Amino acid sequence: MQEDAPTQRLRQRGLRVTRPRLAVLAVLEEAAGRSEHVAVAEVAQRARTLLGSLSTQATYDCLGVLTAAGLVRRIELPGHPAQYEARVGDNHHHLVCRQCGETTDVDCLVGTAPCLTPADDARFIVDEAEVTFWGRCAACMAADVSTATT
Repeated sequence: MQEDAPTQRLRQRGLRVTRPRLAVLAVLEEAAGRSEHVAVAEVAQRARTLLGSLSTQATYDCLGVLTAAGLVRRIELPGHPAQYEARVGDNHHHLVCRQCGETTDVDCLVGTAPCLTPADDARFIVDEAEVTFWGRCAACMAADVSTATT
């Protein structure tokens, strides 16, 4: 019997395959198809539709395990709740709207990870650079223009 891809990924990372982990992973993989970054409450709500029930604590536990295993990525933006995404391993960055909080992916600035080099590495071996671009999204700018003209 052939295992599905999420089950294989969990086992390859040495993780037990559980229904909650599969559901949380499914939620984040579906969100990745829409370039969404999902907060814990939303992950829990969506996973509950797949499972019937899932506690918030179980959701946090699953996200912690999946993040530690490198299957999902936690994004911590100042002033925003932590968000999660299934796009991992490519060292991409994020654009964040200051007005509505929309977060979208942007590919690495130049080359492969870490794609940026600090002026002084202080004898560290740098393997990742995290960059967040802040501004205003097109929808918020359009809303401001339409409000100003009415």
